[in-house]
Amino acid sequence: MSADTQTLDEAAVRGYLSQNLEGFEGPMEVTKFQTGQSNPTFMLKTPAHNYVLRRKPPGILLKSAHAVDREFRVQKALEGSDVPVSKMHLLCEDDSVIGSMFYIMDHVPGRNFNEPAMEGVSPEDRGGIIDEMGRVLAALHEVDIKAVGLADYGPDGNYFERQVGRWSKQYRASETQTIPAMDELMIGLDEQRPEDDGQRTLVHGDYRLDNMIFDATGTQCRAILDWELSTIGHPFADLAGVIMQWQLPAGTEGRGMGGLDRTALGLPTDQAFIEAYCKRRNLAGIDNFGYYLGFCFFRMAGIIQGVLKRGLDGNASNPERALKLGEFVPVFAQHGLNALKRG
Repeated sequence: MSADTQTLDEAAVRGYLSQNLEGFEGPMEVTKFQTGQSNPTFMLKTPAHNYVLRRKPPGILLKSAHAVDREFRVQKALEGSDVPVSKMHLLCEDDSVIGSMFYIMDHVPGRNFNEPAMEGVSPEDRGGIIDEMGRVLAALHEVDIKAVGLADYGPDGNYFERQVGRWSKQYRASETQTIPAMDELMIGLDEQRPEDDGQRTLVHGDYRLDNMIFDATGTQCRAILDWELSTIGHPFADLAGVIMQWQLPAGTEGRGMGGLDRTALGLPTDQAFIEAYCKRRNLAGIDNFGYYLGFCFFRMAGIIQGVLKRGLDGNASNPERALKLGEFVPVFAQHGLNALKRG
């Protein structure tokens, strides 16, 4: 049984897959992906097929966090839809196998871009990749949740009320210092919440360029990754999450578009991306977008605070990066407060 996030009990995994995964045959080579901060993820290479194992971290975790069973369920449900996902093989809920729940999916080959500058990609392909990102997002929000068996994947009621309450509790549970902007932002999100417009769709919860795999030579999306925060909710949270990311500084830390010459690089403006999304979903436009943007900055601040706490407690997937990311909590909180005030 593996006791930490960096290693995997290969013998236990190999034995389990030999008995439960049709077509599995060793030898098996295991490599840990260093990207991502939540659920430790491993490549499993075999002579005939490459798989990915994604597990819950061992140890004491926040309630409802690291729900790999939900990740498995939503991707399984989307198989064959207009939303590209990896093929799901099996979910192991028996903690005794490797120390925590895990699932097995196909490894999807292709290109993954850490930031929208996409070094080495032509302006035409950059624009095509971002347009594909918008197409897939609109397709995700048009999924018939009843038809794919996900009508019960999230509770009824106002999504933003529920999410602000949830992440406020998560933030308080992992709080390590007082951040006035975060306190003010949480109050403002409660007080300025828009009326519920009735939209209830599948949402990814962390829809970003670096959570997508694209064709090795083209612009088509092959798979969306990291569904841990997915639920039934309001689609504008996903859309605002994209714009939130783009407002951050360019480079490997911010992974945004701040300071980039978007026109020269073939990248769209925020407004052009929003308008294309609305056109695909036959929406007239979006009022009070600043609220949704402020919410996304708030939620990301809460997520990063949780990563920081795990880093300090010694059970983060990448402890050194966890501590570095923690420095951005006050920055995200201030950005969120600014967006909320702009309306």
